[in-house]
Amino acid sequence: MITFDQCREIALSFPESTEEAHFEKTSFRINSKIFATYEKKSNTACIKLSKLDQEFFCATNKRNIYPVDNRWGTKGWTIIEMNNVGEAVFIDVLKTAYCEVAPQRLAGQVKGKE
Repeated sequence: MITFDQCREIALSFPESTEEAHFEKTSFRINSKIFATYEKKSNTACIKLSKLDQEFFCATNKRNIYPVDNRWGTKGWTIIEMNNVGEAVFIDVLKTAYCEVAPQRLAGQVKGKE
């Protein structure tokens, strides 16, 4: 299980990431672009992935990682049920989302730590 505090700590550990309100959710951004949101009521994260990464992560855990059920899902936005995923998986998915949105110079810093 991943808590909001863990989500926040991981998301803000990425270079130049920020936390901002986004409607009724909390968003994590890089250069004003959202790479993840958190919804407290359902303890879920919604993250931005490439279609290929979305297919991969969803295939590994279909019950807890799945595309948003609307047109945003076709653009790579993916739900993570944080009550049911482990920390290592969550970190991997969130890191992938950050690298999808971040400028190459910043994404390279995160990819280089793998």
